[in-house]
Amino acid sequence: MKVAETVSQLRQFIHSIKNPGSKSGFVPTMGALHAGHISLVNICKRENEVTIVSIFVNPNQFNDKKDLENYPCMPEKDLQLLEEAGCDVVFMPGVREVYPEPDTRVFDFGSLDTVMEGRHRPGHFNGVAQVVTRLFEIVQPDRAYFGLKDFQQLAILKKVTKDFGLPVEIVSCPIVREPDGLAMSSRNTLLTPDERLHAARISATLFQARDLAGSHTPDEIRKFVTDRINEDPFLQTEYFEIADDTTLQPVKSWNEPGRKIGCVAVRVGKVRLIDNVNFS
Repeated sequence: MKVAETVSQLRQFIHSIKNPGSKSGFVPTMGALHAGHISLVNICKRENEVTIVSIFVNPNQFNDKKDLENYPCMPEKDLQLLEEAGCDVVFMPGVREVYPEPDTRVFDFGSLDTVMEGRHRPGHFNGVAQVVTRLFEIVQPDRAYFGLKDFQQLAILKKVTKDFGLPVEIVSCPIVREPDGLAMSSRNTLLTPDERLHAARISATLFQARDLAGSHTPDEIRKFVTDRINEDPFLQTEYFEIADDTTLQPVKSWNEPGRKIGCVAVRVGKVRLIDNVNFS
């Protein structure tokens, strides 16, 4: 496994191992890797001849400076996990390598960023689009792999890729969960033992809501999920929305056309977790 810190190193390494006509897959990460990330690497390896992973904590997507400062960082463990997974190239750049000049681009996501995460984290998705398009420019992959846990992010990146005609196939990968159902996240490491125990209620509630959907309206399910999570003193729901999985706009009836997704953000102490469940 080769580790590059600069764009020139990265391109040299990719050129040295990629044969003409072969495909390269890319998994962008912010480090603090877990089994969810490794599942993306495994899927990428199955579908491509060359697998590239980036580890870069993007400052442009944090609207809360403390959140950026507290984001977990464990590069030695990350590299060990990636080597064991059979990754070919790891890109670990500094901020100036990704942004030689300040990135002042402003993206138009239509209505995709006016709900859920976009409403609670202004500017977040613009920062995500900045870094992902910049990484695509640097890495030049054929395919890029993202987890469905960040469902809204995935929808936005698909739009950006299409709008700009970027020659990258966006591949959606299933959520990976802990044995108790909690969606795997780098932020889980920031939970205290008690918080971690109570956080399992988030996914359990979503699964209950999915089972109840046939006999309850979307509004009733919204109330059920919010009330059930907030019953736990360790948890505070920031939002729960049932939305069309393409437009991300709230649905009023199960009879509306299209697939429905239930997305939630919950504060667990000082840690903010997101998750989702498919209602279709």
